[in-house]
Amino acid sequence: MKQITAFIHHVRSADVIDALRDAGYKNLSLLDIKGTLKPLGEQELAYSAEAGVVISEVQLSLVCDDNQVDEVTTIIRKTGKIGPNISGWVYVTPVEQALPIGGKEN
Repeated sequence: MKQITAFIHHVRSADVIDALRDAGYKNLSLLDIKGTLKPLGEQELAYSAEAGVVISEVQLSLVCDDNQVDEVTTIIRKTGKIGPNISGWVYVTPVEQALPIGGKEN
């Protein structure tokens, strides 16, 4: 199993979520975060004394089987893209265990 974590522009998050849902991926975690991706325009800029220029981003995470990684990352990279520049990042990490909370085994 793999965990896929993507950092994408806030304005692309709904389209990425819809594309993943249409492909059958429904167990997603989303966090609104502040980050340092390149801003899309003045409306996206915010200033922080500690971090400099920051923008609103979405951190999207999901766990999938190894054979689904290419499909998931392709959907995120294609749907999350804005223009010719880098629009975010996708990280893939191994999941050593996935344990249920509750159910018959507990």
